[in-house]
Amino acid sequence: MIKIYHNNRCSKSRSGVAILENSGKEFEIVKYLDNVPSVEELTEIINLLNISPIELVRKNEKIWKENFKGKELSDNEIITAMVENPKLIERPIVINGNKAVVGRPPEVINDIL
Repeated sequence: MIKIYHNNRCSKSRSGVAILENSGKEFEIVKYLDNVPSVEELTEIINLLNISPIELVRKNEKIWKENFKGKELSDNEIITAMVENPKLIERPIVINGNKAVVGRPPEVINDIL
């Protein structure tokens, strides 16, 4: 089942949901601000994306700038920061089996459908 980690307040995330709806495929919406992924889940997502944890961080968020910017953080510390502050997680993330993308721009979602 296709899964999208979604924040309805984000236009890119809403566009990602629209792409999935238009695909006609079944998918699950995970409202990750309400249903925050665990450290293990987020680690698995990062591995599927084939990126480093820092690449999934929204670095312009106030929380990041005030608490983490400029600090030397390990990958585990970055993942923990995202789990404790889910607004820091880039969105939308779409997972289809063993493939995943960050939908920025949303059109890249088509690459894994």
